[in-house]
Amino acid sequence: MSDSSHALPDAMKGVALVGHGGPETLEFRNDLPVPQAATGEVVIRVHAAGVNNTDINTRIGWYSKKDGSADDASWSGTALSLPRIQGADVCGTIVAVGEGVDAARIGERVLIEPCLYEAAGKPLDPPWYFGSECDGGFAEFTKVAARHAHAINSSLSDAELASFPCSYSTSENMLMRSGVRAGERVLVTGASGGVGSATVQLAKARGATVIAVSSESKRAQMEALGADQVLDRSTNLVEALGNNSVDVVIDLVAGEGWPDYLELLKPRGRYAVAGAIGGPMVTLDVRTLYLKDLTLFGCTTLEPEVFPSLIGHIEQGRIKPLVAATYPLTAIHEAQEAFQQKRHVGKLVLTLD
Repeated sequence: MSDSSHALPDAMKGVALVGHGGPETLEFRNDLPVPQAATGEVVIRVHAAGVNNTDINTRIGWYSKKDGSADDASWSGTALSLPRIQGADVCGTIVAVGEGVDAARIGERVLIEPCLYEAAGKPLDPPWYFGSECDGGFAEFTKVAARHAHAINSSLSDAELASFPCSYSTSENMLMRSGVRAGERVLVTGASGGVGSATVQLAKARGATVIAVSSESKRAQMEALGADQVLDRSTNLVEALGNNSVDVVIDLVAGEGWPDYLELLKPRGRYAVAGAIGGPMVTLDVRTLYLKDLTLFGCTTLEPEVFPSLIGHIEQGRIKPLVAATYPLTAIHEAQEAFQQKRHVGKLVLTLD
């Protein structure tokens, strides 16, 4: 392994998830081993890391479909290897490289692509999610395959850049998968959250008309992001918009109101989902699905072109970061509590410098 002019320490500070449950399962430690770059990998000094739903969902075992069990609690449907360092959103600097990686990359400022198709020089099938199937960014150092550490040329701060990877790549993936085009009407649920607010911006960047579903108290923020119409989440959407009124639904909520989303879609409309904060169980009238020739997209793993596209959006200034607040890594419990209260618009970010 090559490294920078200062040798890496043997131990680092970070947060270890030691079990499934409440905030007490997150332990701040100063004796975590510093990762070493294997073939094809880079070690990154973490400057900032965003807070996401996935962090909390993984901690509480939400992804498990077996009540009271943790043997399928990771994104890939297997048991999580504990202790685990979480954190899917990372902005940092490459400080060491493994065999096969150009040492000139040391010193690069990078964003980490959270959907991983390679580790230690070997392909991953199914892919891993950064901070779930492998250690992530809630520590001073992390490592990843070099192909997943994307150089970024931007005047934005580390915290601002750390607000992008997970939420915005999830959004970009949904928009690309569902083929959103200029002139189309797009409904975005959960629009004030990290992925939702990213979707408002990225759909507008495509020239779409955006209808944001959020709380009335966040109307001004949604309009400032470019939403053409803002509807309170208590609104009867079918009454407000009418049947067959939108081309695409980008959904992060699901829940009891889910059947209305298919009623809203025009014939040959598209529905993409990457979250279920309103509840994962929904009622589907299959007749609506096939009589309207609808297409449904479940979106988790990123298509290869998604993250480079996102980097382009950032560097060209087509989207802007939304950092609601920053916290030191030591305040991760406080940050996750604030995140769950859902009073913010955009991202909460943990800083390590």
